Amino acid sequence: MKPTVQAFLTEPRIATLTTIRPDGTPHVAPVRFTWDETASTARVLTVATSRKARNVATGGRVALCQPDGFRWVTLEGAATLSADLDRVAIAVRWYHRRYRCAPPAPAGRVVIEIAVNRILTLNL
Repeated sequence: MKPTVQAFLTEPRIATLTTIRPDGTPHVAPVRFTWDETASTARVLTVATSRKARNVATGGRVALCQPDGFRWVTLEGAATLSADLDRVAIAVRWYHRRYRCAPPAPAGRVVIEIAVNRILTLNL
């Protein structure tokens, strides 16, 4: 990954997460996320009852896009949902590192983990 892309993915920005509903239509939601280049994993904290979590629970691929004007990065891959406390704690640590604050801690918090196998960029 180019250093400019890695730097862009550490900026405290909002992205969109696209998942697929049971009827096959896309669901797009604004999210905060983290990127672990070493593990090629993106993480999104949410609650188990959210539409995005329910979509991921059924399996499949997702796309996470972080735009900034005419430059952007899209991370694509297979997503899994986990309520495992250790995995959620890892996501919380990464979130705090990127956004410099603690994430919300609602009941039912889970982590969406995306095993990224495709990265698309523009103007980075």
